Amino acid sequence: MNIKRSGSAGSWSGAAAATALGLTLVLSSTPAARAQDAPPAAARLLGLEEALALAARADPALPGMEARRRAAEAGVRQADVRANPTLGLEVENFAGSGPFSILERSETTLSYEQPFERGGDRAARVGLARREGDLVLARERVRRLDRLEQVQAAWAEALAADAALAIAAERLDLAEGFSGEVGRRVASARDPLFAGARAEAELATARLAFDQAGIAARLARANLATFWMGASNFRLDPAAFDDTAAARAAAGDLAEADLAVPGAERDIAIARVGVERARAVPDATVSVGLRHVWDEEAVALVVGGSIPLGRYDRNQGAIDMAEAQRAAAESDLIAERAVREREVARLQVSLAAKASEAARIAGEVIPQAERAVRLVREGFNRGGFTYNDVITTQTALLDARQRRVEVLKSFHIDRARLDRLTGAHDRMTVAETTR
Repeated sequence: MNIKRSGSAGSWSGAAAATALGLTLVLSSTPAARAQDAPPAAARLLGLEEALALAARADPALPGMEARRRAAEAGVRQADVRANPTLGLEVENFAGSGPFSILERSETTLSYEQPFERGGDRAARVGLARREGDLVLARERVRRLDRLEQVQAAWAEALAADAALAIAAERLDLAEGFSGEVGRRVASARDPLFAGARAEAELATARLAFDQAGIAARLARANLATFWMGASNFRLDPAAFDDTAAARAAAGDLAEADLAVPGAERDIAIARVGVERARAVPDATVSVGLRHVWDEEAVALVVGGSIPLGRYDRNQGAIDMAEAQRAAAESDLIAERAVREREVARLQVSLAAKASEAARIAGEVIPQAERAVRLVREGFNRGGFTYNDVITTQTALLDARQRRVEVLKSFHIDRARLDRLTGAHDRMTVAETTR
């Protein structure tokens, strides 16, 4: 059964989302909402790829990503800057007693002092800044993959809501048809009055379930549309919900972005080892200046230099700490890979099991339940079965259909997670990052 959805444009603000939700709930209680449960055939068909592309282009975090990229580039530029020189002025023998009166024998020295980094400090700093920039970009790719997983899960939720609405519509059709039959039997005194009352109660329950399923379907579609701040005037292909071909496909390699994060953290730890080793080499300072002797009206060139003695502080503790952090980062990378490979293997088994269950429900359980409903209804019309027999068989059929919907929904949620772990949609994050 096709499902119509009329909704307003999504919004990123909480207030707008709450308003849209309130309007949906209000409209769903009106008689017009009942007529709008199925989308018009002219509504555009939205597939998963299009939904993901729309969400990728409308990511509200893109400006923040660009700002973090600029910050990383600025960090590299800053790390590549040389130490500033120092301009000094020193006046000796400026004042005193005897011959050292003011300006009598004073000496003024104007100096220019420049530190020189030894041991490759500058190159080590630049390398560390670049690795930190790589980590920023890797984390951004992970965030975008996580967001696309949420979009794919929302798409699966909307498909499942449509399927649940179709079941609710079938239940309502059965309840309406059976209520008419029971009404005629009660009118002809073939059934007691309580049978008619129970049929009416079942009809009222089916109407309520249909209305609630319609609300859930509309909200699921609206939730999906909020990922690109668009309207929910689209329809979804039920065949996509029944498609379990992913269970037969081999999973790809782990997503590069996920391994890039611990990899970048390892590279940062390695770069910090280089920085600490470079700091262990003392930096030299060279100065040159002019000295003016007032009483002789003479000028002399002054040259000097200094270098710390590595007697006590050789930065060994910092080097050892950086080495330990490097070893920990390498271990974390290995552990992260193992965890994700294990989860991918579990999801592959889960997809196969759920696809098999859905296929068996559709091919074995539902046909038998449909046959039982048909036989019991025919026997009921001949007076061979009771009202309870009819309700029981119809409930079994609807429960089987509902179980299949739940299994398929769980299948598509697992598929979204598997696609996330294998980076199936990573090309979209790369394309948007480049754009």
